[in-house]
Amino acid sequence: MQAVLRVPVFYGWRVVAVCFVAAVFTWGFGVYGASVYLSAITKQHGWSVSLVSAAVTIFYLISALSPTLTASLIGRFGARPVFVGGALALGLGTAAVGHIATPWQLPVAFIMLGAGYSSLSLTGISTTLAPWFERHQGRSVAIALTGASFGAMLVVPALSSAIAQFGFAAATLAGGVLTVAVLAPLAAIVLRYRRPQELGLAPDGTPVPATAYHGARRSAAPEWSRRSAMRTVAFWSTTVGFALGLLVQVGFFTHQVMLAKPFLGVSGAGWLVSATGFANMLGRLVLARIVDRLPLRPYTAVILATQAVMLGLIALYSTVSVLIGASLIYGFCLGQITTLSPIMVRREFGAAAFGVIYGAAATLIQLTSAFGPGLYGVLHDAFGGYPPVLGLAGGVELVAMAVILLGGPIGRRAGKPVDLSHR
Repeated sequence: MQAVLRVPVFYGWRVVAVCFVAAVFTWGFGVYGASVYLSAITKQHGWSVSLVSAAVTIFYLISALSPTLTASLIGRFGARPVFVGGALALGLGTAAVGHIATPWQLPVAFIMLGAGYSSLSLTGISTTLAPWFERHQGRSVAIALTGASFGAMLVVPALSSAIAQFGFAAATLAGGVLTVAVLAPLAAIVLRYRRPQELGLAPDGTPVPATAYHGARRSAAPEWSRRSAMRTVAFWSTTVGFALGLLVQVGFFTHQVMLAKPFLGVSGAGWLVSATGFANMLGRLVLARIVDRLPLRPYTAVILATQAVMLGLIALYSTVSVLIGASLIYGFCLGQITTLSPIMVRREFGAAAFGVIYGAAATLIQLTSAFGPGLYGVLHDAFGGYPPVLGLAGGVELVAMAVILLGGPIGRRAGKPVDLSHR
């Protein structure tokens, strides 16, 4: 028999797998779970949509204020303690949100959720993966963040069913315990290495001599600082464009259950969130295949324009078929917008300074997007429904598209960042 040559899998893909699992729990019980919590809490206590939406906004504000800290902690101590601590905070917050009895407890529970999300979300995942990949940096981030789509597909319907069968408190307690039991030990075991050089490898798994590794460490100075990056059109067009786009997106998927419930009922709305998550997953998988060959800014502009059209259709045509079809197309685009921001920063500013620069960008992006749930809630109560809110949201998406395009070829000819990934 002919011997079969076994090629070991690059350890970086194990790191991607842990980030994938982290995204499942983080987006499932955090981001998409917020839509379920909003519906369950307003129903259980009779509180207004705007009151509970304000608590969800606190969740996003907490996560928005921490990306720079998260990136710095991972850079200094590695991802393992940050991910383990994030799993504990996310689990406690998930359990606590089902045991809220008075309005003052709302912010407490959502602060814990926000602390967990801030450690395990986009900044934590992309900063953890940045040292491991060069050729496949876009693909690695896109695959890891596909876990967010699985969070919507699996966690949201399971959580909704558990609430209906066992009650809100029991369902969230089980979710919190599961989060800690699975994610904390997985991160502790796999994330013991911080970069491929510790295994005698270069990014993407290419073998390198030890002498080359030590020389690379001495000469690896970032080409950009936070201050120099913040003086460029590229930085601000990326930050403002994605901030506006995610402001709309976060508001939409937080209110999706409330939006769909009059058409589909509570159970049907939960399944629509799940289907949107499936479309989200398809979008990320497509992006993973093509992202390392794409001109990122024009592609991002097309995705934002498509989302604007879908929001306009839902606002203008109050039918079940339009709601479902437009939600699925919106979901296909949704995960790509979330995924593209770190890839764009990594490509235009390089790997060495990624944590510092993206930490600053992510703070501003998440700080802006944190107001999405509360803004949707206030406008819903002011207008008496969602159609005007969605129309305004579509307009904001078009503004985001224009801002993203500002950082294109004209900005680079003026001395702004070039595509460093192809050097």
